[in-house]
Order: sequence, then C-alpha cells, then structure tokens
Amino acid sequence: MVALPPSDAPATRRLPIIDAARAVALLAMACFHALWDLGNVRLTAENYAATPTGRHAAEWIAGSFLILVGVGLVLMNGRGLRLRPTLLRLGRIAAGALAVTVATRLVFPDAYVFFGILHCIAVSSVLGLPFLFLPWPVTLAAAAAILAAPLVVHADWLDSPALWFLGLGRLTPHTNDYVPLFPWFGLVLVGIVLGRLGLPLLARLRLGAWAPRGVIGRGATFAGRHSLAVYLVHQPVLFGLAFGLAQVVGPNPKAGLKAFRADYLAMCTRGGSEVAPCRVAARCTGEALLREDLFRDDGRPYTVEQRARAQALSRGCYAAAEGDGAR
Repeated sequence: MVALPPSDAPATRRLPIIDAARAVALLAMACFHALWDLGNVRLTAENYAATPTGRHAAEWIAGSFLILVGVGLVLMNGRGLRLRPTLLRLGRIAAGALAVTVATRLVFPDAYVFFGILHCIAVSSVLGLPFLFLPWPVTLAAAAAILAAPLVVHADWLDSPALWFLGLGRLTPHTNDYVPLFPWFGLVLVGIVLGRLGLPLLARLRLGAWAPRGVIGRGATFAGRHSLAVYLVHQPVLFGLAFGLAQVVGPNPKAGLKAFRADYLAMCTRGGSEVAPCRVAARCTGEALLREDLFRDDGRPYTVEQRARAQALSRGCYAAAEGDGAR
C-alpha cells in the first residue's frame, strides 16, 4: 500500500450517502434512457432525448457519474492503494464495457458504442490513481487543463478512428454513447479533489452518519452499491418494455413529423425558393399527409396512386404558401 499524507486521508468506511447519490444519478440516467427508448420505437412525436435539451441532460448525468467515480476512488484508496479490490473493480467495469460494445454492435451496427461511459470510467480509474497521491492543487490544475483541452486543441490527425477515444479531433464519431477522455476525465479529477477535501469533513457531519431506514432509502443505497449491475440491466429492460408497448399501441401518428418538415424545408430552399413560403408549405404538407393517412416515417412504400396524391398535396400546399407570400 502507498500511504497518503495524513491531512488528505479520508475515512475509508462506506458512506451510505454516497451510495444514495449514485442512486439519484442512476434514476436520472434511467429516465433519460426511457425517453430515448420511447423515441426510438416511435411512441413519441420525436426523440426528445436527442434534442439539444436532452443532450445537455445526458451530459449532466454523465458528469455526475464521473465526479462520483473520482470520489469513489478516494473512498477505496484513501489511506493507500488497495491493489486487489481496485483490480477486481476495474475488471468488472472493463467486462461491462466490453459487453456494451458487443451488444450494441449487434443491435446498432452503424452506431455501436466503442467508448462510452463505462469505457471512460475504466480508463479514468487507472489514470486517476496517481492523482490520489499528488497535492490536490496539482490535480485541480490537471482537471482544468483536461476540461479546457477540447476548446483549444483540434487537429485533423486526431480524427483517426484509433484516437477517437481522446475526443480531440474535429469530427464527432457516429455512436450511441460517446464519452471521450477529453474533457470527461477532467470530471473524475474534480471528483478526486472533492473527495480528498470533502470526505473527511462529510464523515464528521450528521449527513455522513446518515443510515437508510425506510424502503426507499435502503433501496437507493442498494442500487448505489451495485450501480454497475443496475447500469447493465436497466437499458435492456426499458427497451424491451418500450418495444412491447409499441407493438400493442402502435407508433405515435406524428412520429417523424418534425424531421419531415426540416427535410422539406431544406429541399425546398435548395431549389431556390424563399424560406418563408417553404416553411409554411412544409407544415401544410405534413398536416395534409396526416389527414389522409399518407404520412410515412417507417419505410412503408407508397402505391402509385398514393405517391401521386402525396405529390399533389405538396404542390398544392406550396402554391398556396407562395400565393399568400405574394399577396
């Protein structure tokens, strides 16, 4: 074991409040994934998880997990490096990451997860170990540099697929979960700083002595203690439920309508038309196709008659929109 300076050494007993914090992050993650699943099987008008607000929520959730990873490293190794438990934990996370890659490669071959949250946690858990024994201002400075790096470092050679895990290229790879080391490892270092400074204080406070008594509290701490298992199990369960529900109730009639309007607008303006009438025509056409059960977002082909009718509706909507604009 490698000892920490006495002033930095936090209590090594498990703190249920930290497990409860992990449970809160797990709940937020499950809600986000449920929203994504509903959109993916077209039960909602659009995939709200893929909107800018949804992406920001996903970033906050991932960030909370990574900060807690740093705190957890301090809890596990606060009085010196415990090699066997650390390696066992690392092995479980690495196995989970590999399972996610294999499963998503089978289900989503064009957007499989090659470096998602578990991959980032596994690598960060190794890279973060030296920072447990450095002065905390050094760790904080390293965190700031890593968090800022994607804002200032961009190079074409970093777009090589072999270097995508760094997150410093100009392009964003197509994948369902992408958590590269830059900037996300910086949040693990932030968690290490918070753990080294805050855990000794937390252990002396009433909050640090909190023990779960009710069903919710015990369930939350149980989930927090087994967060990896919850992470691996929850998404197949949620996706299965969403898929089953979609088979029973059918897709949302307006699923894909927003994307249709955006595509219509892009094609209309690309042909030289003005934006305003194109936007009106896009909305009008979408509503007309819905009324006549001609809106397609699932790959079903049109008959010759249906295609002719859809084109006629589109032309009529554009002519009306252009005429209103001329007046």
